[in-house]
Amino acid sequence: MNRMQRISKILEKNLNEFNIKIVDYSHKHRGHNDFDGLGETHIKIILNKNSNQKFNRLDIHRKINDLLKKEYEIGLHSLEININ
Repeated sequence: MNRMQRISKILEKNLNEFNIKIVDYSHKHRGHNDFDGLGETHIKIILNKNSNQKFNRLDIHRKINDLLKKEYEIGLHSLEININ
């Protein structure tokens, strides 16, 4: 299972009140500090609320970062989170 699949599985299990889209934009960082643009290291997560439930954006950011702590330890470099 690759990083994108792992992240998708983790988020879908823990954030079921959102529709989740995950985008790998590592290729945009090719050449930065000898980075080859491979390896799923720069990820964008887009969350769209699928209910009228209220939520705290900061809490959601914290939750995602906590859920993906292991991914940071094994090579995730950058995570962009958009919540709509």
